[in-house]
Amino acid sequence: MSYALLYSVILKLDDNYGEDETHEEMERVIEELREILYIMANKQLEDGRRLNFLVCDLVDVIEHALHLCKQCETYYWESIHSWIGEIKKRMLKLGDDESNMTSSENVDDNYVVGLEEDVEMLLRTRIIGGEYYLKTVLIKGMAGIGKTTLAREIYNHPTIVKRFERRAWVSNSTHLTLKELLIKLIQQVEDPQNLHTSSLLENMDNPSLRDMLSQHLQGKRYLIVLDDMPKQMHLASLVHALPKESLDYGSRLLLTSHTMHIGVDIDDENVHQMKPLDSKKSWKLFLKTMNHGNKLTGEHKFPMNLQPMAKQMLRKCGGLPLAIKEVGKQLVEKKLSRVSEWEQLLESVDFGSTLKLLEPFYHKLDPKIDSCFLSMAFFKENTTLRKEKLEQIWSAGVVEDDYLCESYLRGLINESVIDVTEKSTKYRMNVVLHMLSIQKAEEKLGFEILRNNGNNRPSESPRHHRVVICSRDKFNYSTDQDKHLVSLFFHGGGYLDTSPSYWKSFEQLKILDLEDFGLKMLPETICTLKELRYLGLRNNYIKELPDSLGCLENLEVLDIAQNFMVEVPDIIWEIRSLCHLYMSDVICRKPFKIDALRNLKTLTYVSVNNWTYELSRLETLYGLHKLGIEILGENSDAGALFASLAKLIFFKHLILRGCRFRSMPCLDEIRILNSLKTLKLDGLLARLPTNLPEFLESLTLGNSCLDEDPMPLLGKLKRLEYLKLRNAYTGQQMVILDNGFPSLKDLCIEELWNLRNVQVGVKGVRFLKKLEIHDCPNLDTLPEAIMSFIFLKVIKMVTTKSIAAKIRNSDLISNIMIVNINP
Repeated sequence: MSYALLYSVILKLDDNYGEDETHEEMERVIEELREILYIMANKQLEDGRRLNFLVCDLVDVIEHALHLCKQCETYYWESIHSWIGEIKKRMLKLGDDESNMTSSENVDDNYVVGLEEDVEMLLRTRIIGGEYYLKTVLIKGMAGIGKTTLAREIYNHPTIVKRFERRAWVSNSTHLTLKELLIKLIQQVEDPQNLHTSSLLENMDNPSLRDMLSQHLQGKRYLIVLDDMPKQMHLASLVHALPKESLDYGSRLLLTSHTMHIGVDIDDENVHQMKPLDSKKSWKLFLKTMNHGNKLTGEHKFPMNLQPMAKQMLRKCGGLPLAIKEVGKQLVEKKLSRVSEWEQLLESVDFGSTLKLLEPFYHKLDPKIDSCFLSMAFFKENTTLRKEKLEQIWSAGVVEDDYLCESYLRGLINESVIDVTEKSTKYRMNVVLHMLSIQKAEEKLGFEILRNNGNNRPSESPRHHRVVICSRDKFNYSTDQDKHLVSLFFHGGGYLDTSPSYWKSFEQLKILDLEDFGLKMLPETICTLKELRYLGLRNNYIKELPDSLGCLENLEVLDIAQNFMVEVPDIIWEIRSLCHLYMSDVICRKPFKIDALRNLKTLTYVSVNNWTYELSRLETLYGLHKLGIEILGENSDAGALFASLAKLIFFKHLILRGCRFRSMPCLDEIRILNSLKTLKLDGLLARLPTNLPEFLESLTLGNSCLDEDPMPLLGKLKRLEYLKLRNAYTGQQMVILDNGFPSLKDLCIEELWNLRNVQVGVKGVRFLKKLEIHDCPNLDTLPEAIMSFIFLKVIKMVTTKSIAAKIRNSDLISNIMIVNINP
């Protein structure tokens, strides 16, 4: 019967197959459905309960596809195709173990630490406070970080129990279908006096179940929590069925997930990103775990003198509640009594059980970003990574489609693999998840970690990626399998005792990274790395680059920034393949011939005194999109530079640095850079340019020390979204005019030591979302206009104790979601 039902609706879909804008998407759907029919016919699936549920979901999603065809809508096709693909996978597994395994998030939530602020903020601004209509809120983060725990605290909160007439909670299981989800919801929200039996509900189709659910919720204020639903599940049909017209009720749909759900619209302001616990909260949770149920009493109580050692061990947990609890349980189960036993165990805590619990999270990640996830093993744990470095390393030897690197980066962020730091172009991975990336990279990517203590076991198969961890000991190495290596990363102490012949064995090496290594010299034999595409030498002690560097004819990225006064040879301009060149404080034998590098896209930093160019030849750098340049003084000819850059159609980002104690030159001609999107000016300015590029989206002023208030002039930039002022203004009052900054979303002011007052005119910065104020000790209040900023969600402030207390106790910040004001 299931086969016949599915066959009939496929024919119906086939009849509507036409040559319109949905042609390609529908063709993919029909092809998937035919494969499912083939599976059902050839695998001889029994017409059981599980198969019926899957077929009901398929019929439902096909009906929705037919509706989209009639409405000429294409937005939800990706969601439809994704759910059909998931159903096909489940059909192939029918007959396997169908035990309802819950997600790793639901592990022993009997004790909670550090969620009080999250609960209060979510209740105040997103669950109880805010709009009086159906709103969808997402609690997002990696597995084990406490999403379910936080949602449970909210669901059972006395205020919530009292406020919402109907509440329902459904957690994901291995085989949950959309039909089962609807049944579970109905059973929780229907009137106790009119309960439907499970068998009756199971005999209904999905549209009928949705109608019944809607009827039960009509005219009621309800809270529905969907915990860790599969991201492929077609939740759009459920969301559409929920009552929305009751403007006086304020119902809520609360989701927990590591990612956004396809087809479910959630505003960014309604996404709550979970953060790891800090050191104090981690320790508190650890002690709660150790003492749970009075397991540690008497002679087994945790030794006080070992607390520093235990806190050091906890750093390896990265503030992840799942890891902290697992480690705590591991110690409790040992029932240790002697101090020596505690010391031995704390030094060798096993994270194996934690990594096993994170396995489902890894398997749920989009396969497209798998290689990028595995490549995170290359970097040091808990390190901050730059956007451009990640993308360039992936492009050099990790992924095949290098033009998709930016989308892969977004995928890692969206799937909670990496977190965005305070600086939006830098990222960090949780240390426990980093352990998992190492484990999986060793299994799947041909990755290994070698230490220079000589205790490494030889690899049984060729290795393609390697991390070498060095210390002050002699570096013992073998070249048996070096010819297969694609990437080589050095971590550790900077002592690299290798013979020149060492580098000759890397025939296929494309990535060599020695950033932060403390390297003092780069060998001449570096020229043997003919396939090298990425060379990372940032933040070392290198005094001179060898002339042989010019032989690296395939090199695309050379990063020698933060090597103080490194001498750059003339031969570097022979590397025609260079796309990205990062420098700072360099010495050159002759003026740079940068215009010889026709493929150059990024160049930071270069001094105008070291750069020889002809304006006509500079135009040949047609791909240049980012330039960082040091302008020595007010007599420098900035106008000629701007005239040259204005002819480059891809040029978007400019950084100008001045010399300490000397004013930068007049920058009025900068207005001709019409394509400029981001601008950073770091150095003394006598005044701002009279006209800045009108399409600027991001502007940073550092150490400008302006006497005149810059806000009236900057407020005229209609597309400016980000503004940072650091030691940029010496006055006491700052004025934002009426309708000033019509697009500004993020404002950061730092080190404005004399600032006492900020005035905001009518509709000034009306779309501001985030405000940061650091080290402005005389600014003792916020502008009253802040209460009318309906989009403002985040305020962060570092000030004196008295000012912090004053602002915290004021009514100005009562409606702000995230308030972080610290002395």
